[in-house]
Amino acid sequence: MSASIVTNAESAVAPSGLTRARFWPRLAGFVELTKPRIAVLELVVVFVAAMISTAGPPQGWTIICALAGTALVAASASTWNQWRERATDALMTRTAERPLPASTIHPWEAAAWGTILGIAGVAILAMFVNATVALLGIGCWALYVLAYTPLKTRSPFNTVVGAVAGAIPALMGAAASGPLGMTAFALFTLVYLWQFPHFMAIAWLYRQDYSAGGMKMLTVVDPSGRRAANQSLAAALALIPIAWLPLLDVPAGGVYLAGVTLLGFVQASFALHFHTRRDNASARWLLWVSLVYLPAVLLLLLLGPMV
Repeated sequence: MSASIVTNAESAVAPSGLTRARFWPRLAGFVELTKPRIAVLELVVVFVAAMISTAGPPQGWTIICALAGTALVAASASTWNQWRERATDALMTRTAERPLPASTIHPWEAAAWGTILGIAGVAILAMFVNATVALLGIGCWALYVLAYTPLKTRSPFNTVVGAVAGAIPALMGAAASGPLGMTAFALFTLVYLWQFPHFMAIAWLYRQDYSAGGMKMLTVVDPSGRRAANQSLAAALALIPIAWLPLLDVPAGGVYLAGVTLLGFVQASFALHFHTRRDNASARWLLWVSLVYLPAVLLLLLLGPMV
């Protein structure tokens, strides 16, 4: 009798324990689908663009809605990106443990999750910010999911298209304040060009993984790395004068000019190092420098009137 009671008690507890054991990995899987680290940088770009817009910073509620809507649209795009790439992700060591190839999340669940996030994000932008920002959000989503994602297995020009999607948040932030001006397009160009040193370094470091997944990254179609290094160096050099353009509209002192110029030359020097060496060490240094460059320039832009 006592053995039977113990057995029945264990069977009653097991499903609940199993449910709890599966809940947290699945929740983490849904969060991972949204690529939160990428979204954070996009939100910083949106915030800075809104604050330095020549039309003046928007009201606090508008900024909050712009950030929330953009975050949801970006999360949707990242989720659908992983949904479309689930087969190729399974072939690459770097991505094989993502929620879809690891079967933590079912494909239909990811599709539903991505759709809900996207609809909610666009609705927030349309109702609480303005139609321009909502349309830019839709365009950004479409470029990332419908153009950039399939191009990755078809053409090395995928980064050229993907960088446009990555830079659109600069326009979204500025449009939250009013009509788009030179500052908005200068920031768009800055974020667009920054992605080439950043992503070419990543493409070099993971070139074998990309090749295994059938990705036509520039470092795969040109294993020498020469073309990737050329793009990295050209973009890094172009960023030096591009970072000066906001000065035409945004009040800033000599600290801003000196700061962005120094940052530009430092990044260009590491891009030149990668161009010369084309090895993992130089690519890793360029990657880390690029991760410092953009946030530092954005911070200087935000503090422009004070420095």
